[in-house]
Amino acid sequence: MSTGKEREAADTDESTADGSAADESSAAGTDVVAGGGYPEACDTPARKLLYDMVSIPSPSGEEEQAAKRLVDFFEANGREAWIDEVGNVRAPASDAVLLTSHIDTVPGDIPVEVRPAAEDDEAGEPGEPVLWGRGAVDATGPLVAMAVAAVQTGVSFVGVAGEETNSRGARFLVEDRDAPEAVVNGEPSGWDGVTLGYRGFLAGTYVNTSESGHTSRPEPNAIQHAIDWWHGVEETFDPTDDDTPVFEQVTTKPVSVDGGLSDDGLAVEATMDVQLRVPPNRTVDEIHELAETELSTGSVHWKEPIPPVMESPRTELARAFRVAIRGAGGDVRLLRKTGTSDMNLFAAAWDCPMVTYGPGNSDLDHAPDERLPLSELDRATAVLSDVCRDRP
Repeated sequence: MSTGKEREAADTDESTADGSAADESSAAGTDVVAGGGYPEACDTPARKLLYDMVSIPSPSGEEEQAAKRLVDFFEANGREAWIDEVGNVRAPASDAVLLTSHIDTVPGDIPVEVRPAAEDDEAGEPGEPVLWGRGAVDATGPLVAMAVAAVQTGVSFVGVAGEETNSRGARFLVEDRDAPEAVVNGEPSGWDGVTLGYRGFLAGTYVNTSESGHTSRPEPNAIQHAIDWWHGVEETFDPTDDDTPVFEQVTTKPVSVDGGLSDDGLAVEATMDVQLRVPPNRTVDEIHELAETELSTGSVHWKEPIPPVMESPRTELARAFRVAIRGAGGDVRLLRKTGTSDMNLFAAAWDCPMVTYGPGNSDLDHAPDERLPLSELDRATAVLSDVCRDRP
């Protein structure tokens, strides 16, 4: 059922919910087109929707047109859908499973085209059709697979906004509705992979000011203090064992540095934006305190943290994915990702089984050659539909 502040979903035909009318329901979406004709290989509702969605630029903050295309798809298939106040696409139905992925992409203009995979293309088998374009992997491919699976099986769907920046869509969602019975978050894992864990995320900005003076003076200025603080942080979290997997490490990364004389020439100013990734065996609070301990001067303004997550492989949801992937002829891969996703926020707010799943090679996330074999989209959509049909 739909919960929280969500409106009641439109009645779903029972044959659609159990999959027997899936082809007929999905076919309705073929009349909803954004941007003209399709390449010959885009011959299914999922492939056509993917081509449309990748053709619509949707960097964070500019998701509106892509969101409207998603609403069109659901409405054409007899499902109620709308765009909420932060830009999420909401299509509530059965909360046995909530399928959710993000609408936004990182910036980048990659010409949208479908062409055969080259002989040495690790993304697909030689000669098979591959769709190129920004978001094909992260995460428009997973988003489209989920939208089609939601239509085929009658489960709830949300396309969230702003995942690539501040996760505004996911943060709003967990405040605006109750927990579903299970969550499948959409990010590229490969059609035969299931992601169970992500590291947490802590970001902050170091700020310091010192009196200006001749550069021959030995006293450190604000820029040197910033460098010294960061070196201390790096040493604090340097792993004692070189064989420690990255997923189990706290990794540190400065992402921008700015410094120099103030406008009035009376002070030296320094700012440094930093990020730390937190493994599930550590807490964000612990990492925050240790980083603060290295301060001798200056201050750090921390952003809202994202806690790490590690789900059990023994839940009924994880088992359903293993069964579906093996049933489709795949060898199941259980994954832990060194980055962070909206699943971290869902797991912190909702006490229910969850995994992350979606087509695509995550090595191509944000890459200038981002591309997705269309057969991978097909397989992932079928796996998602099988999983959702098997939920009580």
